[in-house]
Amino acid sequence: MCTGRCARFIGLLLIPLAFICISANILLIFPNAEREWTNHITLQVWLMAGIVGGGLFILCPGCAAVRAGGKGCCGAGCCGNRCRMLRSVISSIFGILGSGYCLIVSATALAHGPLCNVGTEDWQYPFLDRADGVNYLANQTLWTICNQPPNIVMWHIVLFSILLGSSVLELALCTLQVINGCLGVCCGDCRKDGRKDGNQSPLAHNTLPEEVERLRIIVDKTVV
Repeated sequence: MCTGRCARFIGLLLIPLAFICISANILLIFPNAEREWTNHITLQVWLMAGIVGGGLFILCPGCAAVRAGGKGCCGAGCCGNRCRMLRSVISSIFGILGSGYCLIVSATALAHGPLCNVGTEDWQYPFLDRADGVNYLANQTLWTICNQPPNIVMWHIVLFSILLGSSVLELALCTLQVINGCLGVCCGDCRKDGRKDGNQSPLAHNTLPEEVERLRIIVDKTVV
C-alpha cells in the first residue's frame, strides 16, 4: 500500500475514534444520563482524558493524515507529498501523547472504581484498596454497595472501557502513521501522477499555441 493511501486510511479511522472518546467522556459527566449527580463525579472524569487526550489530540493527527493522503504541495509521484507527510508525523507524535494520557487515566479509573454514595451522604470510592483484595470487576455482587447514582458501576465500567479500548487503537494508529509518514518523507508517495487528476504536461501547454499559429498560416495560404 502506498504511504499516501495508508495515511488516508489511518486518518479516516482516527477521526471517528476521537469522536467516540469525546462522547464517552461527556456521558461520564452525567452518571446514568442524569444531571442530578454532576457534583459527585469520579476524579478521572474531570481529567477530561477522553475530550482532550483521546479527542482533540487525535482529531489533529487524523485530519493531517487524511490531508497527507491527498496530493501534496511538494509535487506528485515518487517525490511528492513530503510536506504534508512531515506535518502528519509531527501531529501523530502529539496524538501518541494524547492517546497515552487517555489510556493511563482510563486504566486508573477502572482500577479505582466509581465515586458513589454508600450510605447517608457518604460519598467514597468503595472499591479502592479493599482489605479483602476482591476485584469489583470480577464480582458483580459488590456493585450493590453503591446506592447512588443508579447503575453507576455499570456506567463507569462500560464508558471507561470504551475509552480504554479506543485509546489503545489510537495509540497503535498514531504510531503506525509516524512510521508511515517517515517513509513518505524519505521516499515520497508511490502513486503515479496520471491524467485522472486533470494534470497535463507543461510541454503540452507550451506547444498548443504553436500548433494554432501553424494552422492559421496554412489557412491563410489556402485562402490566398
